[in-house]
Amino acid sequence: MTLTYTAVAWWRAWPHVILPFPHEFPEDAAERSITDVAQARTLLASLPPVLAAALERRRVALAPIIPDGGIDRVERAEAAVELAFARLALRHGSWGEDFHAYHNEHHILEIFDSRIARLMQHVGVTALSLDDWLLLGLFAACHDLRQREPAIYSAGVGSNERASIVEGFRILDLAGFDRTRDADFYIGLELTIAGSTFDARPPAQDWEYNSVDLVQSGGALASKLDVKLDKHVPGWRDDPVLVHARELALIAADLDTANVAEPFARFVETGMRLCQEREMRCHRATSDVASALPVFGFLTDGQERFFFDLHRFNSDLGRQAFSGDKQANAQPLKTLTMALRARIAVAGKPASGDEVINAMRTLTREIESRGLP
Repeated sequence: MTLTYTAVAWWRAWPHVILPFPHEFPEDAAERSITDVAQARTLLASLPPVLAAALERRRVALAPIIPDGGIDRVERAEAAVELAFARLALRHGSWGEDFHAYHNEHHILEIFDSRIARLMQHVGVTALSLDDWLLLGLFAACHDLRQREPAIYSAGVGSNERASIVEGFRILDLAGFDRTRDADFYIGLELTIAGSTFDARPPAQDWEYNSVDLVQSGGALASKLDVKLDKHVPGWRDDPVLVHARELALIAADLDTANVAEPFARFVETGMRLCQEREMRCHRATSDVASALPVFGFLTDGQERFFFDLHRFNSDLGRQAFSGDKQANAQPLKTLTMALRARIAVAGKPASGDEVINAMRTLTREIESRGLP
């Protein structure tokens, strides 16, 4: 990805973000607790080396396309991933007091170490440039940094995503990136994270603009990012850096939602983790009776709506790598949700959300034991 004069000029005109949204997201306690890469590495060294192993596997995979002098960019990207991983582990993961069952440091590894590797295996490491692979890794690390912002959309981008973009920029700064020299990394990180905004609200009037601009009801913003850019950033199609960043945003969104293409039991488990997180955010313990029906609805109607109605792969590379495995999960998912409904119909209203989750795990094992449909 070659930085052009146009992109540099554009970046200077938009020193913070490309899309016109509020960017006042100051440092929080996690940022103030892990202030730099050295501190993050000290913390990571005290834990099992899961991230270090993932970074080593990625460097080996990228070795054939690292040019002379290119190792510096790899090292800066690795430093940024380490800092983001440590911050998320403290903020919403294993190290902190606000654990999120889905959006934690393990989700970084799901994308960084598993799905990007699958993409490389399917399309080949030369299908994208070194900078593209590094940027997708930075997306994996930074796209869910913030999860506690008020649910407000601006230019179609969720507030958690906007806050993650702004913190991601600060992480790039601390890892040795420069906002002028490396403007394509900042632009790419913004558009990939913005495009990962996933709106699961029922179709409705998009009051943000007007009745003509109904582009944000349902699914990942990436598929409508060109429309948003047309509206808010006229002339973007003439800038090759922005055009390429939008293409990478399609791939990034596919990586983020490729849980639909995981082995079936793992796919089901991701849905249950997201459900547990949602119940926590709704201040309902899954052990309480109040969570029983919301969990049941999420794991049946909600999962089917996500899988069959909202989710689409947006990029050619994403479709090549993941669409076949998604299709293989379609009938097993229908079988599972029908079996769960039947079990609840016979047993009566479940006593808690945990009872629903346990029933779903049991049914998943039963379906797998007799061979997926």
